[in-house]
This record gives sequence, C-alpha cells and structure tokens, in this order.
Amino acid sequence: MSYINLVMKQLLFIVFLLRISSLQAQPFQVSDLKTHISFLASDDLEGRGTGSLGEIRAANYIAALFKSYGLQPAGKDGSYFQTFESKISVETIPHTVTARNVIGFLDNGAEQTIVVGAHYDHLGKGFQGSSLSPDSKNQIHNGADDNASGTSGVLELAKYYAGNGVNEKHNFLFIAFSGEELGLIGSKYFTSMPTKPLSSLVAMINMDMIGRLDDAKGLVVSGWGTSPLWGKIVPPAAKKYNIAVTADSSGVGASDHTSFYLKDIPVLQFFSGGHGDYHKISDDADKINYEGVARVLGAVATVINSLDAEPGKPMFTQAGNAHKAATTSTFKVTLGVMPDYTFSGKGLRVDGVSQGRPAAVAGIQTGDIIIKLAGKDIGTIYDYMEVLGAHEKGEVVEAQYVRKGQKQTVTVRF
Repeated sequence: MSYINLVMKQLLFIVFLLRISSLQAQPFQVSDLKTHISFLASDDLEGRGTGSLGEIRAANYIAALFKSYGLQPAGKDGSYFQTFESKISVETIPHTVTARNVIGFLDNGAEQTIVVGAHYDHLGKGFQGSSLSPDSKNQIHNGADDNASGTSGVLELAKYYAGNGVNEKHNFLFIAFSGEELGLIGSKYFTSMPTKPLSSLVAMINMDMIGRLDDAKGLVVSGWGTSPLWGKIVPPAAKKYNIAVTADSSGVGASDHTSFYLKDIPVLQFFSGGHGDYHKISDDADKINYEGVARVLGAVATVINSLDAEPGKPMFTQAGNAHKAATTSTFKVTLGVMPDYTFSGKGLRVDGVSQGRPAAVAGIQTGDIIIKLAGKDIGTIYDYMEVLGAHEKGEVVEAQYVRKGQKQTVTVRF
C-alpha cells in the first residue's frame, strides 16, 4: 500500500469517527423535525382544529410514533388517547366535540415522573380560536410554529429518551394536549383527571412555539420562579447551545404549563418568541428555523438531564402572579397585536400588528409600547390580558402608548 493511500484511508477513518461523534452529540436531527412539522402543518390536516378530522389524524400520527418508540399507552382504556368533551362555537352556534390528549409513558421503574408536553391543536379553518388574519373564515391555519414545532419537540424527546440506552432516575410522561387554543382545555382535563398520580409528577416541561429561534432575541423561559432549581440548571443548558434566555418568573401564562403550576407542580415553558405570522394563515412549515429547533431541544434535554440527576424532588415555589384568572381564560376581544415577550421594561411593547384589527385601525405600530388601556395602567402583559378579559366586542376604549419617547393617545374599538 502506498503512503498516499495509507494517509487517505486514515483521513477517511477520521472523518467517519467525526461523523459518528457529531451524530452522537446532536441527537435531534433537522430531517426528522422537518418530517414531523411538514406533516402536522400540512393542508391535509386543515389546521388541526380541536375535535376535527385533521386533529384526529395528527393524534393518530403521534400515537403511532409513541408506539414505535416503545412508550406504554397512558390514556384511557389501555390506549394512547385521553378523550374529553369540548365546547366550540362555529359562527356563534355552540357545538360539543370529542377531543383527545395523546399520552405515552416511559417506565424506568422509578417512583417519580417528569412530564414533557406541548399542545398539538391549532385554529383549524378559522372558526375556532382567535385568528388574526383578515377574512380568516374557511382558511386553513396550519400552525407550523404554533404548535407543530413544540409537538415535534415532544416526539423527538420521546424518541431520544426511549432509545438512548440510559435508565434515568425518573419515568417520563409525554403528552400532546388538545384544546389549548380554546383555553388550555386538554391540560386542565388531564390535571383534573390524571392518568398518573399528580403526586408522582415532579415537574412539567412545556414547549409552545419553539420554531422561530432568533439569536438576537433568544428564548423566553417561563416558570423560572416556580422552583429555585431552574436558576441553577437552565443557564448552563442555554449557554451550552449558545442561546440567550429571557427569564419569566410566572408559572401562569397562555399555555399548558399553567394547568400544572396551579396544581403546585414546578414548571418550565420554552418559547422562541412572537412573530408576524402568529395565529395567521401564513404560519407555515417553510418559515421554521429547523436548526434552531434542534438547538432548543438540545438545551431542553440538557435541562431534563440535570433535573434527573438531582438527588431529590425539585422544590415548588409560588411564583407570585396575581393575574391567574385573566391568563387562563379565553377573550372575546383582541387588539390584534403580538406582544414582545422579551421586553423587560414597563408596558407592553408591540412586536407585530395585524392589518384590519383594532390596533392597526387606531394607528398603533410595531415598536410602540402600550402603557394604558381602558383607563388601566399596563405594566406587564398580564395587565393587558386582564383588560381584554373585561371587555366585549364593539366597546370603545382609549389606549395610550409611547412611540420614540413621545406619549400618544388613540381611541380603539374592539
């Protein structure tokens, strides 16, 4: 064998080893994430409205993957599905539909269990929930970021922990929730009718909209104040994947971790931030930052591994949010703005405005900071949500905002 051939073989072997090392270091593959999100956010599923045929197809997809990973069914009657009744309104006419959470259990023979969840429902064809698209009725809302991205995270984390060859100190309960867009209905149902004892659940990790990671903004991690452990293990996990973090101490918010926090379970929610496609027909799979999702999942897995390695159960602490009622209900009105969840100042900074909605009609623009609405000072997003919960369509209120350092007041009709 010539010297050159020997060197080439050695180089090829080194490349092979590096490739294997890379695959081991990056368990969450972009190709797998694309497969999940492209299916869940396809037009064929018609927006995965709660109780719809499209949502049933999504539930079957999730359950089939849970089964292929070797997870035990943890729904009703030995199935992966926990069914429940949900009320929806279509063109002001009330209907009752059957919805379903999809639940898989990884039994490591432990006494305690970590919950990993995300909602998989979305707005369907615009008749359910709060579409921000003009003329949205009968238009498919694919919900790629909201929340096919988080659902793909549950699937890939389930596959990782079921197949990593490690017997962790905790069991894992993987849940895809239905009915989140209608008011956290699926997670509320689970926590009121749990298929595993709530006393055995040590923490709940939630992923809602993790598909638009922007390195300039980073991740919003909510629930920081629900356990002193989070301040210890989240920062190094984020640093490992070079992700900036904005901490939100509250355990209550507009996603499914809230239902667990209200049962005195420590929670974390991962959220890559708002964008102009939120709750619009333009939230499609081709706009997902797939490499970003993989990095987020790497950070989430690192947090879970650190949680699993702790010698005891994480301490639960009240996070001190006085606006529980406003943040766990649905609203009859909207301004049509996307809040900037990374903003840490006083007021609600607008990250996006939907054309034709009350804010746009009143002249409110992206970058404005709303400081007063309907006579109430707006210090945080929770103040804003509280105001929305107190009003009806057609009511007229005043809004005050700051633009380039100048206060302005406008009239808003909900």
